[in-house]
Amino acid sequence: MKNILASTIAAAALMAAGSAAQAEGKLAVYHWFEYIPQELLDKFAAENDVEIIMDTYDSNEALLASLKAGAMGTYDVAVPGDYMVKIMADEGLLDTIAEGELANTGNIAPEWADPAFDPGRQHSIPYQWGSTSFMVNRDIYQGDIDTTDILFNPPAELSGKINMLDSQGEVLAMASLHLGIPQCSTDRDQLKALNDMLQEAKGHWASFNSDTAKEVLVSGDVAVGQIYDGFGAKARAEGANVEYAFPTQGYVVWMDNVVLLNDAPNRENALKFMDFLLEPENIAAVSNYARYGAGVTGAGEYMDPELASQPESNPPGTAGEGVFIEVCDQQTQEVYDRIWTALKK
Repeated sequence: MKNILASTIAAAALMAAGSAAQAEGKLAVYHWFEYIPQELLDKFAAENDVEIIMDTYDSNEALLASLKAGAMGTYDVAVPGDYMVKIMADEGLLDTIAEGELANTGNIAPEWADPAFDPGRQHSIPYQWGSTSFMVNRDIYQGDIDTTDILFNPPAELSGKINMLDSQGEVLAMASLHLGIPQCSTDRDQLKALNDMLQEAKGHWASFNSDTAKEVLVSGDVAVGQIYDGFGAKARAEGANVEYAFPTQGYVVWMDNVVLLNDAPNRENALKFMDFLLEPENIAAVSNYARYGAGVTGAGEYMDPELASQPESNPPGTAGEGVFIEVCDQQTQEVYDRIWTALKK
């Protein structure tokens, strides 16, 4: 993502500049890659006379690891997914938004006002929502794609041509759907079956990559790619003959959120930025750029009409249930962490 400072700025460099970030007129944002239009950042910067410092990450797990490794106190806001909001809150990484600190909370859509991952929106505001599934190059494969077999037991013409997201949450959730087991299973037989299946499936995969998940589909470097729906819509718009799958076994749904981080060096500007993103016209600009849904009432008036009809946003009647990624208890999560680490070797 292009931003006021290059997105390749190392977290260490930002930490070294931490004292400067505490000055008046700055905002330090930790954000997903290719997810917000530069014009919107420029608008906020101009309206509030602030300099925006941004760094990017490519998965919820990368965000958490960076913050826990010492980046707390560097950034003011971040944009974690639903399950990661709960994890970050439980680990004491989030500040509490007091009543009255945000003027535009009344704009939050009712269905996103009191989510289980952040009851009462104590730490966050809604940002964008969508799904995670996969796309298939229709020049290479014309068969049924609405099955998780495409990822985990692919036909010969797709084997070795599959990119998976470098995201533990999305990969393991889809794998659990494929096997029809709970996401946080404690059953030894189920966990062994999950690990065995993933190790076998890995032989069919070409790569783990999130930040170029769109590009490898557009270029034809892979024939199948696990991807977010809006990113997939962009791939199709760029001319790739790709189709987004809605497996009968189910797919992942998510809500990304802007959170107020503990030890934010520019807390007042962080709250201004959150209020700015709760204005329908502003959050609609994100949706029009990123091709996802917004969690703010009234945003639809400003959104591209094509968003409502794009195939990546409209599951057919044959689609399985969309499920959120679940947060496991610590002991169970450690087992899943070991499965993921072995998978990435």
